Amino acid sequence: MDVRLHTGSCHCGAVKFEVRTALTPAVRCNCSLCKRRGALMSPVFDAAELRIVEGEKELALYQFNTRAARHFFCKTCGVYPFHQTRKDAKLWRVNIGCLDGVDPYALEASVADGVSLSAVEDA
Repeated sequence: MDVRLHTGSCHCGAVKFEVRTALTPAVRCNCSLCKRRGALMSPVFDAAELRIVEGEKELALYQFNTRAARHFFCKTCGVYPFHQTRKDAKLWRVNIGCLDGVDPYALEASVADGVSLSAVEDA
């Protein structure tokens, strides 16, 4: 994996961050939330590799089903920039579409079976 420092933001720019991560293998998830938001996510990285540069107070938290994962989104534009994973609270993923200078459509992606991690059907 080619790990690099990336900068990124939500759509309106209220939330800005830096993250040290690889871009591949990129993944989509088939859980009910990810299926609806359609984001392409980075490989997992350690929480210490993410730094919110601006707008931490502009982030809202959304949790569902097992409430183990922590999904963050901008209160202003609604874009999801990153989340803490369900499997391990020390691991995070970033929305590749929020990274500056990265074309998420140019990356191959696999599908993670998030449905199988759900405690409630269709979650």
